Amino acid sequence: MCGIAGIVAKRNVNQDLYDALTVLQHRGQDAAGIVTCQDGRLNQRKGNGLVRDVFHTRHMQRLVGTMGIAHVRYPTAGSSSPALAQPFYVNSPYGISLAHNGNLTNSEQLSQELFQSDLRHLNTESDSEVLLNVFAHELQKLGKLVPSDDDIFAAVAGVHKRCRGGYAVVAMIANYGVVGFRDPNGIRPLVYGVRETAQGKEYMLASESVALDALGFQLVADVAPGEAVYISHAGEITVRQCATETHCRPCIFEHVYFARPDSIMDGVSVYKSRLRQGERLAEKVLRERPDHDIDVVVPIPDSSRIAAQSMASVLGVKFREGLVKNRYIGRTFIMPGQSARKKSVKQKLNAIGLEFKGKNVMLVDDSIVRGTTCQQIIEMARDAGARKVYFASAAPPVRYPNVYGIDMPSAQELIANDRSVEEIEKEIGADWLLYQDLDDLVECSAEGNPNIDAFDCAVFDGNYVTGDVDQAYLDKLAADRNDSKQTARNAAVGDGALVGLHNDVS
Repeated sequence: MCGIAGIVAKRNVNQDLYDALTVLQHRGQDAAGIVTCQDGRLNQRKGNGLVRDVFHTRHMQRLVGTMGIAHVRYPTAGSSSPALAQPFYVNSPYGISLAHNGNLTNSEQLSQELFQSDLRHLNTESDSEVLLNVFAHELQKLGKLVPSDDDIFAAVAGVHKRCRGGYAVVAMIANYGVVGFRDPNGIRPLVYGVRETAQGKEYMLASESVALDALGFQLVADVAPGEAVYISHAGEITVRQCATETHCRPCIFEHVYFARPDSIMDGVSVYKSRLRQGERLAEKVLRERPDHDIDVVVPIPDSSRIAAQSMASVLGVKFREGLVKNRYIGRTFIMPGQSARKKSVKQKLNAIGLEFKGKNVMLVDDSIVRGTTCQQIIEMARDAGARKVYFASAAPPVRYPNVYGIDMPSAQELIANDRSVEEIEKEIGADWLLYQDLDDLVECSAEGNPNIDAFDCAVFDGNYVTGDVDQAYLDKLAADRNDSKQTARNAAVGDGALVGLHNDVS
């Protein structure tokens, strides 16, 4: 999962883009980058690390320009290298920078086409670079000295015809403007907004509405599936549908885990969807164990807190913050490498013994993926003196890998892939394990917007909405996500730098 932003304004956008990335930091902590445009010159700074570590005053002073795009990344296949930091850039045509959130499922085929037919060179194995070159080729083949709005939308339409998978994109064409677009299924999120200033209207695109809120932009709308939003350098905005067949099938895992609760996605309040998740969990407790003996509900911070609060309220039991989080440790789910993930759990969380000793505790998490984290937390609760430890997941069992931009492991590493709930309960050491039902989870999100066609729930039901994912693809994906292969790939990629723009690497 990644975070993207693009701004066209009447003044330098460097500070606004930096602020947008800090708000979107939860979507990726592996790398960050900003590219701005001033008088046809592209200025770039990107690198591995958190936003605050990548950008310093000397970098910000060089990122001049009234339009720009930005990106925060986490590795969708576990790989981490400075050369994979975004935005990516191609010189021809016009000079285009692009930032991408998601994953192309036909990236290998497109790479061959780009080399053999389109005569374009790729520097990395990143599907984001593939997507950039497809867009650039579609724009170049129109042969225009100065691209019109129609040309840019035609290029996006060409991307939709060739690319499959989940993708939300912001791209900047030097001297001309910024375009944002979303895959025809709307799997990955993208919104746009406007800000009134004395000099005129300014526009912004971002992965989540909270980034618009933080910068004083008013949310206009979600970019619809297959739609493109083009904002010219002069500040004129045009919106057009660029795909022939579209469906609104957003990723439901955004509501479960990734998105900030203060965001609105496809008309759905993430906060309210998580409230409803907790309510449905409580209703399931009352169905299965009406005479339950839960003394206290404790969330595993932070993304499960809202569901845990509403669950406790419906059950009529105490809600307590029994686990304290070290906020200087990144999300364990996003960390590449299982050994680093295991090591970080006890550094990340510590139990408050008073909330556990002698009590029957219901721990609530947003989901269970590998199971190693919740296993260690259950041990932590027992060590703190809990009499019984129950565990509830606000999401159903994760049985299948994600192929649309979330770095989930291969099926063999998913604790629920080949186990029953009872077997998982034993494996993690819980006295009782409770999963959300999939129908309930879908209703928790659909209630916010009945016009959504469906949700991408592939990690729960194995139904990949793009229709092009088979076992052979999943087997290759599992091989690519093997830790040893990631290490070798990272070493091979190294420290590559882009050519053709002012690339700030100091």
